[in-house]
Amino acid sequence: MNQERIFKVLLGPHVSEKATVLADGKDQIVFKVDTTATKLEIKKAVEQLFNVKVKAVATLNVKGKTKRTMRGLGKRADWKKAYVSLEPGQDIDFASAE
Repeated sequence: MNQERIFKVLLGPHVSEKATVLADGKDQIVFKVDTTATKLEIKKAVEQLFNVKVKAVATLNVKGKTKRTMRGLGKRADWKKAYVSLEPGQDIDFASAE
């Protein structure tokens, strides 16, 4: 996988209370990813970018919320997140990422 596709697949870490609990207890990291990305692409991107071994990837399509605005109803964009399970002993440190 080329370097350009890696940065298009992984859009960034998803930080939430649930993501923090998973990172502490189950060695899982949650990423916001491209809606067209496959599980295999996500696995390869994480392994190449962070130099870790990935055990499994689970993806989830998040539907955008409908919001009321002054001009009527609007809709936020749909997006995709990936739960990346790491092998035992592996860890991602976002501060020292390349």
